[in-house]
Amino acid sequence: MMRRTALVFLLFAGACSTKKVATDEDLAALAPLLSVERFLSAVNAGDLTSMARIFGTERGPIAETGNPFLCALQKVGDWLGFGERCLTWPEVELRMDAIAQILRHEDYRVVSEATVPGRQRPTRRVVVEMKIRGRTYPEVPFTLVRSGGGKVVGGRHRSDP
Repeated sequence: MMRRTALVFLLFAGACSTKKVATDEDLAALAPLLSVERFLSAVNAGDLTSMARIFGTERGPIAETGNPFLCALQKVGDWLGFGERCLTWPEVELRMDAIAQILRHEDYRVVSEATVPGRQRPTRRVVVEMKIRGRTYPEVPFTLVRSGGGKVVGGRHRSDP
């Protein structure tokens, strides 16, 4: 009789649960973590295209550097000495492959996440502990910024020291 009462209580308690609905702020807070997880998954899969869609600067993902119109503007800036030249897709692939060779891992876990102060755009640093080729690296930092197009990207930023 006692078991039956406990079972009924447990079933009733489970039916009376509440569910929190995620807000835009909750989802925005998850974006850096999800971006790091997606990037590390693409690294292990050798998916250079996906890596290039996540890796970039505040101007956007490195995969989008081949846009002909934006490239023309960048070339003018490069000629005048204040812009960077556009990368070709083979150059992007080589960069992503080099990163993948370094970061291919057996396991990882997120250690911390914090705001990076002093940036024009909201920037987060996600620190990951990674096991690479049998060795544990306790603090591998990933810096993430929301690009002008609204995407969260990680990589090198002009304002990095």
